[in-house]
Amino acid sequence: MKSLVLPFKWLPSRGFSKGLLFAGFFACLSAMTVPAVNAAGPAVPPQVAMINDSIEQVWRDFSIRPAAEADDATWCRRVYLDVIGRIPSLEELSEFMSDRDSNKRANLVDRLLNDDRYTEEYANHWSTVWTNLLIGRSGGTDRRDLTNRTGMQKYLRDSFAGNKTYDQMTYELVTAEGSTTPGNANFNGAVNFLVDKVNAEKGTLATSSVSRIFLGQQVQCTQCHNHPFNQWKQQKFWEFNAFFRQTRALRRFVDGTQDIESAELVSQDFAGEANDPEDALVFYELRNGLQKVAYPVFTDGTEIEKSGFVEDVNRREELGRLMLQSEYLDKMIVNRMWSMFLGYGFTRPIDDLGPHNPSSHPELLENLGKEFRANSYDLKKLITWITLSRPYQLASTLSASNEIDDPTIGESPKFSRFYLRQMSAEQLYASMVTASNAQSKGSYEQQEAERRRWLSQFVVAFGNDEGTETTTFNGSIPQALMLFNGDLTKNAISLEAGSFLDQLSQTGRSPKDRVTRLFLSGLARRPTKNEVSIASKLLVARKGDEPEMLQDMWWAILNSNEFIMQH
Repeated sequence: MKSLVLPFKWLPSRGFSKGLLFAGFFACLSAMTVPAVNAAGPAVPPQVAMINDSIEQVWRDFSIRPAAEADDATWCRRVYLDVIGRIPSLEELSEFMSDRDSNKRANLVDRLLNDDRYTEEYANHWSTVWTNLLIGRSGGTDRRDLTNRTGMQKYLRDSFAGNKTYDQMTYELVTAEGSTTPGNANFNGAVNFLVDKVNAEKGTLATSSVSRIFLGQQVQCTQCHNHPFNQWKQQKFWEFNAFFRQTRALRRFVDGTQDIESAELVSQDFAGEANDPEDALVFYELRNGLQKVAYPVFTDGTEIEKSGFVEDVNRREELGRLMLQSEYLDKMIVNRMWSMFLGYGFTRPIDDLGPHNPSSHPELLENLGKEFRANSYDLKKLITWITLSRPYQLASTLSASNEIDDPTIGESPKFSRFYLRQMSAEQLYASMVTASNAQSKGSYEQQEAERRRWLSQFVVAFGNDEGTETTTFNGSIPQALMLFNGDLTKNAISLEAGSFLDQLSQTGRSPKDRVTRLFLSGLARRPTKNEVSIASKLLVARKGDEPEMLQDMWWAILNSNEFIMQH
C-alpha cells in the first residue's frame, strides 16, 4: 500500500465526536450531528416499560436531561455488535435504513435473535463470550490443561443455538460429569467449566468461580479470613467449598506421552478430612491457628445431608438445585447482561452483590430478576427487553444536561446516554471480516490459527487469584503494527480482483458516492464535508488513481478510534 502512514491516538474515556480520530492530517475532521429518529414502536413488552419508568425516575431525581435518541444507522450498528458480535454489512445496514416500519427496531432485534440466517452467528458470539467468562481466553490452549476449549465452545454453541434456558445451562455447568473432549463416548462439554478447578487446593477455585459467576458472591478472599466489608465469613466459604469435595478430575494421557488426551470429571465418595464418609466434614484453619469444621451449607443457610457417599447425596446436584432457588441467580445474570449491553451494571463490580455493595437501581435489578425467572430464564427475552429499552436507544453524547452521569470518574451510572466502550478483540476481528470480506486465506484450520494469533495480541492477563483476563487496545507497538499492517488489514484493503475495494470501485455514480459507501460500511454514517474534502485531495495526490484513494481512506477508517468503539 502506498498510503501515508498516519499515527492514530487512542480515544479518551469521556466521549468522542464522530469522525476519523487521527493526529496530523486527519486532526481537522469535525463532528457530524445526525437528527434523531423516533424508535418507538406499537408493541412494547411491559418489561421494557418497567425499565424505562425506573431509569427515567432516576433522571428526574437528579434533574438530568438524557441524550437524544441515536440515529437509526448508529443504533443498527450497535445492536448488531451486541447481539451477534459484528457490525452490519452495507447491505444489512441499507435494508434497515430503507425500512419504513415504525416498529423496525423491534423487528430487527427479533430477526437477529430468531431468524435462522443469524442462528450460527448468535450462537458463536455468545459461546465466545461465555467461554472467555467460564475458562478465560487462554483456558484450554496449553497442552497440559485439563480443559478442552473446543469441548467448552461446542457445549455453549449448541446451548445458545437451541436457546437453552439459563437455569438449565447453569445447572448443567455446575453438576456435569463426563469427558471433556468431543468424540469421546461420554463427552459432556459442560464439564470443561470445572474440570481444571476441582483438584488443586481442595477445590477452592471451583468454590470462588461458581459463587462469583452465578451468584454474584465474591468469596475468594474469605478462604483465609472473614471479609472485613461484607457478610461473607470464612465459615461460609468452607461450607460452600464442601459441595465440591466429592468431585475429581481424572487425566487420560496420549499413549506413550505426558500429553493429556482428555480429562473426565467424576463424582466419587468423599471420606471427609476425618476419614469418616458417614460424617464427611471439612477442616479449615483460623488465623489464630485453631481448626474449625464445615459441612455443605448453602449461602442462605440451607443444610444438606452430611454423608460423603454419592449414593446418599450428590453434593453438586444439591448445590445446583439450591442455586436455582436463589434470587441471587436471577439478579446476577440480569446485572451481567445489562452491563454487556449498556457498558455498566447496576453494581460495581458486577459480580459482587449484597447489602455491602448497593445497586444504582435496586428496584429495577430486583424486578428484572423476577421477570426473568417468570419468563422461564429465556435469555433472548432478556436481550429483547434491554435492547428495546430507552437507555439503549440513546446517543453517546455527554453534555451539560447530563454531565453528572459520568461513571468514568466514579459516579454511579444513570444511563442517560450510551456509554462508549471498546469492542472486544473478537468483535473487532469479526467486524473487519464483515466490513471487507477480509477473511484470512487458506483452509478453515489455517484461518482459525490466524484468528487466534491475531486475538492473542489483545489479551491482557491481570494475574489475580481468579485468573481474570480481558482484551484491551492500549496503543502498544505490536497492536498498532497488527492494525496498521497485519495480514487481516492487508486483506481488507486489497485491490486484487474480487476484493471488497475492487467491487466497490465498480459501484456508485461518482468517487464521492463510493467514499460514502466506505463510511457506511465501516462507521454506519456518511462522511462529513471535511472528510469528503480529504478524499478529493487524496485523489489529486494519487494523480487520479481512485482505487488507491479508496485504499487510503479505507485503511484510515479501519484504524480509527471510531471503528473500534461500540457507540
